[in-house]
Amino acid sequence: MRIIAGRHRGLTLAAVGVGDKGASLRPTSDRVREALFNVLTGGRFGDPVTGAHVLDLFAGTGALGLEALSRGAAHATFVDDGRVAQNLIRQNLRRAGRDEDARVLKVDVRSLPTAEEGADLVFLDPPYAKGLGAPALGVARAQGWIAPGAVVVWEERSPQPPPAGFSLIEHRRYGDAHLTFLKADPS
Repeated sequence: MRIIAGRHRGLTLAAVGVGDKGASLRPTSDRVREALFNVLTGGRFGDPVTGAHVLDLFAGTGALGLEALSRGAAHATFVDDGRVAQNLIRQNLRRAGRDEDARVLKVDVRSLPTAEEGADLVFLDPPYAKGLGAPALGVARAQGWIAPGAVVVWEERSPQPPPAGFSLIEHRRYGDAHLTFLKADPS
């Protein structure tokens, strides 16, 4: 895995390896990440990346948040409660020299503390087919982690309906990955 574009283009990310079998690490492929960012930066959403505060839920390796930082996001918060994931995220932040532009939280996404500031761009990549996405978005929004009008990109095995507080923008399919693009409602 590598960073596709921007300041850190070509940076090789730490390998997942055998890791923790219970961690269910399934990094978003380079191809899907590239397609996802092409959609985000294609003009339909304005520019949701440059200067953004990013929230990467079920962050795994941190590849999505790191790609956003590479492309001009101001700050990223990575949330994952897995020991292996925490290690990978920290390694990747060090490789990119972005420790100061990031915060890493070791907490179950469904138990987020209250946020100081809401994110403009949210990546949600829960373990497939476990029903964790909608509850995680609900908690993140209730705890102030998602700003009104934020763009949310949710990766799952199938298209996902928008939970309360979010509007569907579109669905995209890339192989086994389905990306659901949402917008956080204004209130």
